[in-house]
Order: sequence, then C-alpha cells, then structure tokens
Amino acid sequence: MGQALWRLPPRQQQQLQEELADHLAESGGGKRDPGRDGGGAQRRAPQHCYSPDIYHLLKTRRGKEQHGFIDLEMLPPELGITILSYLNATDLCLAGCVWQDLGHDEYLWQGLCKSTWGHCSIYNKRLPAGFSYRRLYLQLDEGCLTFNANPQEGISYFMSKGILVDHPTELAKFIFYTRRLNWKMLRIYLDERRDVLDELVTLHNFSNQFLPNALRDFFRHIHAPEERGEYLETLITKFSHRFCACNPGLVRDLGLSPDAVYVLCYSLILLSIDLTSPHVKNKMSKREFIRNTRRAAHNVSEDFVGHLYDNIYLIGHVAA
Repeated sequence: MGQALWRLPPRQQQQLQEELADHLAESGGGKRDPGRDGGGAQRRAPQHCYSPDIYHLLKTRRGKEQHGFIDLEMLPPELGITILSYLNATDLCLAGCVWQDLGHDEYLWQGLCKSTWGHCSIYNKRLPAGFSYRRLYLQLDEGCLTFNANPQEGISYFMSKGILVDHPTELAKFIFYTRRLNWKMLRIYLDERRDVLDELVTLHNFSNQFLPNALRDFFRHIHAPEERGEYLETLITKFSHRFCACNPGLVRDLGLSPDAVYVLCYSLILLSIDLTSPHVKNKMSKREFIRNTRRAAHNVSEDFVGHLYDNIYLIGHVAA
C-alpha cells in the first residue's frame, strides 16, 4: 500500500485526504441528511484509482466506527514513521500513550533511532536481553540536549550509557551522521578534540566536486568560526589535503597542490564576504579576482579561477 500511496500526484493525494475526512465524519457523526444528498441517494464509493489498498483502509476505518485519530497501525509502516519523525521525545511518549501498540513497537523505535542518529557504537554491539530501542531513543535525545549545553558532559553521558565508546573514529561517525548537535557547541568540542576533527575530515568524500561546492559541503558539517584565527587555518589546511586526496586526477591535470588549494579557499572566503556583505559598496570584479588570485597561485589557470568567481557570484557564500 505504501508504494501505491507515494505514486499518487499531489492533486490526487489532496483529493484522497478530503475523501478520508468525509468518511471519518460519516463514521463519527451519525447519519447524513437525506435532503442534502439529493433525495437520499447514497454517496458513491471512492474509485479505485487511488489503489484497492486505500479503499480497503477507508472501508475498514468506517466499519470499526472509531472516533478521533486514525490508528497508525492501519497506515503503511513508512508513512507511520514519517508522521512520528516530526515529533520530539516528549511528544513521542505522549503519542505512545495514545497508540499503545506503536509505543511498544521496537521496529518503529529502531527506525527512528537510526534515521535520526545514523551511527552509534551500540548499534554494532550484541544487544542484551530486554534491550529497548524506545529507551535508547530517549537516552539519545537526552544526551544531545546535554551536549548542546555542555559538550564534554554530553559525550560523557553517551559513554556512561554505553551508546558510544571513547574512540576518535566512533565519535566522528556519530557527529557526522546526526543533525541534532548544536553547531556552536560542536565547534567548541572539535577545537578541543583535534583527533576527532581529523577523523571527521576523513569521512568527507569530495571526489568529482567543484572546489566551492566541496568547501560548502565541508562547512555544512564543520561550521567555520566567525573570526579568522588558528582554528580556521587548521580547518582549511585539513580540507585542502583531503580535497587533493579525493581528486588525484584533478590535481594532476590542473597542477593543484594542497598549498594551492589552501590559497584558493581563502580567496573564495574573502570573495564570498565581498560579494554578499551589504557593507561592501565596491564589489570585486571578476577580473580583479583573477588577477589577485593568480598572484598567489601561479600554476592555476585563468579559466579555472574565473569559474570559481562565477560559482560564488551565482550560488553565494561558501561558509554560509
């Protein structure tokens, strides 16, 4: 049924929702007024253009004569997970009180855990008897809230619960595959744990990516500091080496090196500020950017530098 539902175009999906609402109203609101239906004519059954499974869902829902929300067990599993994915831990507990069976469905909680936190050390362990993914979800949510207040305490919480092990690779994978950590606190933590930062950089794959796009992808996971300093220089240095390692052919054809990529990255950051800042009145022209950049990176072709300028001009800041 789930596959048939997702194949529907938006217009038919909206029509289906209206049809479902009508049937829910009929089941909960008693008999319809015959005068409003043109002499008591029965409403035509929904056409099977939606798929027989959806018609069966409506028929079953009306036959049970239930009131209130529809039981999520009657929906496809992927649709139920999508609905519940919009809830936080507190709301999920409340939802579990309403939908008792779903509240204890371990497969559902397992899917929610792994879709929100893509990697945890505990996933690869042999789970003990009585293990609950529902409890794990609540612990992960609690740990992220703790991390967003104090990074060290948050990581210590994860380790105390056996969710993570104190290894740079495991910590880097956990950070890389979740979006629940506050980027400011994450920046503080990575500045202190350079071993985790090294492993986090190696998780990026910049193969066949244009340099500005790769830099945007990098800063999307590892946010750039607000001011220039040692930490920013460290990030750009690590990115430059990783970019060259992922693109050996490009490095060979264009004559790039980690030092040249380092210079180009700084040029792209300065150009981004120049073109996007409202405080800069006289914007840098393409010719000026090419001239200034080639003074620092002699082996880079003029066409390549020009394409860099066009990318920033059209798409925007590399570290936004």
